[in-house]
Amino acid sequence: MYEHVVFDLDGTLIDSRADLAGAVNHVLGTLALPQQPPETLYGYVGEGARMLVQRALGPARADQLDEAVALFMAHYGAHLLDATRPYPGIVEVLTALEARAVALSVLSNKPEAMSRSILEGLGLAHRFVAIIGGNSLPSRKPDPAGLERLCALTRTPRERMLLVGDSAIDVRTARAAEVAFCGVAWGLTPEGLAAAEPERMIEHPAELIAVVEGE
Repeated sequence: MYEHVVFDLDGTLIDSRADLAGAVNHVLGTLALPQQPPETLYGYVGEGARMLVQRALGPARADQLDEAVALFMAHYGAHLLDATRPYPGIVEVLTALEARAVALSVLSNKPEAMSRSILEGLGLAHRFVAIIGGNSLPSRKPDPAGLERLCALTRTPRERMLLVGDSAIDVRTARAAEVAFCGVAWGLTPEGLAAAEPERMIEHPAELIAVVEGE
């Protein structure tokens, strides 16, 4: 059914919530601002580092945004893999898809260098034909440019491409590119994903095999 599966990174392939929340709270503490519950910060993830930090700061502190983003990038860049791991079952499903000769790629709003560093550190980077980050192209998700680049790279017809993600941003990206979408229930913002009414949802990575095979 699908020849090319494109994965979101945070909340889909990897559980990075602890390291992201830790970096944001490091920034808030450095700026002498109240730290926030990790559960609150998880809901801010998905549109890149700047938006994550901007949401944590709030509109009243817009004048500190550039400083806060710089602090975040420095701290997070040094702590990418403190607690970040693939979700249970992800490695197995990647292996199963590779055995079926399905092309695999990553499309994230995290900067490309950080995305690559994480995937390399986890021993997963070699599994993907391409890794596109939020700064790889002039635009990022939900703009369809990333999916269009990946589609052209592997010469995959749109109807044979599947985007797998955990957020409403991913749903919007797939719809903008006119490719199929499968949501994952284990991600960072399950409520936001459900509100976007994805055409398909899975509860465990192993279920993705049936989706790819058209069952």
